[in-house]
Amino acid sequence: MKKLVLDLLSQSYLNAKILASFKRKFAKKTGLFPKNSLLLAQYWQMVKMGEIKPKASFEKALRLKKVRSLSGIIPVAVLTKPYPCPGRCVYCPTQVNMPKSYLDDEPAVMRAKQASFNPSLQMKRRLRQLKETGHSLEKIELIVMGGTFTALPHSYQKSFIKKCFEAANGEKSKTLAEAQKTNQTAKNRIIGLTLETRPDEINISEIKRMRILGCTRVEIGVQTIYDSILKKVNRGHLTKATIKATKLLKDAGIKVCYHLMPNLPGSRLSLDFKMFKEIFSNEKYMPDMIKIYPCVVCYQAKLYQWFKKGKYKPYKDEELIKLLLKIKKIVPAWVRINRLGRDIPVNNIAAGNKLSNIRQVLEKRKDFQCQCIRCREIKEKGSLNSKRVKFNQIKYSSSGGEEYFLEYTDKENHLFALLRLRIPSQIFSKKNHFIPELENSSIIRELHTYGESLPLGKKGQASQHLGLGKKLLKKAEEITKNLGIKKIAVISGIGVREYYQKMWYKLQNTYMIKNLNLKNLTKK
Repeated sequence: MKKLVLDLLSQSYLNAKILASFKRKFAKKTGLFPKNSLLLAQYWQMVKMGEIKPKASFEKALRLKKVRSLSGIIPVAVLTKPYPCPGRCVYCPTQVNMPKSYLDDEPAVMRAKQASFNPSLQMKRRLRQLKETGHSLEKIELIVMGGTFTALPHSYQKSFIKKCFEAANGEKSKTLAEAQKTNQTAKNRIIGLTLETRPDEINISEIKRMRILGCTRVEIGVQTIYDSILKKVNRGHLTKATIKATKLLKDAGIKVCYHLMPNLPGSRLSLDFKMFKEIFSNEKYMPDMIKIYPCVVCYQAKLYQWFKKGKYKPYKDEELIKLLLKIKKIVPAWVRINRLGRDIPVNNIAAGNKLSNIRQVLEKRKDFQCQCIRCREIKEKGSLNSKRVKFNQIKYSSSGGEEYFLEYTDKENHLFALLRLRIPSQIFSKKNHFIPELENSSIIRELHTYGESLPLGKKGQASQHLGLGKKLLKKAEEITKNLGIKKIAVISGIGVREYYQKMWYKLQNTYMIKNLNLKNLTKK
C-alpha cells in the first residue's frame, strides 16, 4: 500500500482515470483493490511520520464525498444535548434522552451520541474524519443542531460554542472571546455559525446574544404561514412571530433560513403551493434559504395516533413529487434550497415520504432549470476566466428594507459568487437601529464564492481566491455610496475577519465596519 501511495504521489498529474489505472495494476498484482479511504489513511500516516510532505493534488484526487466541499466551505454539524423543548407540535417525534424532533439513528445524532453530546469531542472527531477523507478544513461552517437553541440555558450556549471554537483552534482558551480571537488567524477557521430556533424565540436580546456567540445564520421552524394550521398542529406561535423574527434577523444582518413543511394536517396540495408563492413574493417573508421537510408520520409523534384513527392522510409519493417540482419552478434566483427531505431512517416512518433521495428523484424528473442557488452553484462544472463571467444585480423589497442580490454567473447561469447587501428598515422608517454599530449603515449579510473549497491563499482552477469577492465588495460599497449612506457593515464570520481587515474594515463590537467618508449625506 505504501508503494502505491508513493507511485501516485510521483505523478505530476492525477485524476480519477489515472487513479483507477494504478488501482487495477495493484489489484492484478496483489488480488486486492484498494479503497480511497485506505490509501488516504496510509498517506496521512506517512505525512505524520515525516516520510512525505502533504500534496493537495493527491488529496483532491482521492477525496471522498467531494460534494461536501464544492460549495466553497466545509459544513460541520454538531448536536446539543437533550433539553426540554418549549414546543408541543403533533408531528414532532419525541424520544427519551434525545433532543426534541431528533431520532437516535439519524447520522448526525449517532455521531453526537458516540461523543456523549460533548461539543469538543464531536468537533474533533468530525474534523479528523473530514481531513482523513481528503477535505480542506480551513473554512468551516459550523451548524449547531438540537432544536430550539435559544431555549437552552445561556451558560450552556456559551460553553458549547466556546468548546467548538477551541476544538477548531486546537487549544484551550479562558473565554469565548479569547477562543474567537484565536480563531481569526487559526489554521481551521469557523467562517460561519448557524443556530436553530423557533420564530417566537427571536427578540432583540436574543439576537444580540447570538451575535456575541458569532452567529451569522439562523434557521427558524416556520413550517407554514397559515394560522389555522399552526393552531391545528399545536405549534405554539402564529404567523406574526415569523414576520417579526424575519425582520429583526435581516436588520441585524443575519441570513434567514426557513424550515417549511408541506402536507401538514389541515393543508392540501393547492394550499401548500400557494404558501410557497406567498413566501417568495410577499416582502414580509422572502427568506434567503429554505429547507423543505414534507411532513411524515413518525411512530414517536402524536400525529401517529391521528393517522391510525384516520384523522390524517399524507400525500402519495407522486403527488408530493409533482408539488415539489412546481415549487422548484418558482424559486427565485436569490434563494437557496439547502435541503429537500430529512435524514429520518425509514424504520421510524409509519407513513408519508420515505424517499431518502428525493432531490435526485426530482433532478431526473424535471424538464426545466431550477433557479435556486444550490442548483446554479458552479461546483466542478468548469473553471473561471474573466471572459466567462458576467455581473448581475437583483433588487427587491424585504421586511421593510431593500435587498441587493449581486452575483457573478456565466452564460449558462452557473453561479460563481454572490453578495447580499441590505438597506435596513430603519433607514426608511428613520428610527434608531437596535444595534448601535449599524446606525445609518448598509449591511453585507453574505459574501460567498462557490466552487471547490481551497486552502487560504491558494489559487487553482476553481473560482475561489480569484478576486470575485473583492469585486462584489467594491460594488456593494458603490451602491451604498450612491444611496448616500455613511458606512457599510459586514456580519462577518469569526474566521473571515482578517479578510475584511485587509479591505480596510475595522471590528466594532461584533461587526466589521468601514466608514465611506461621504459629504452631504442624506437618507434615501
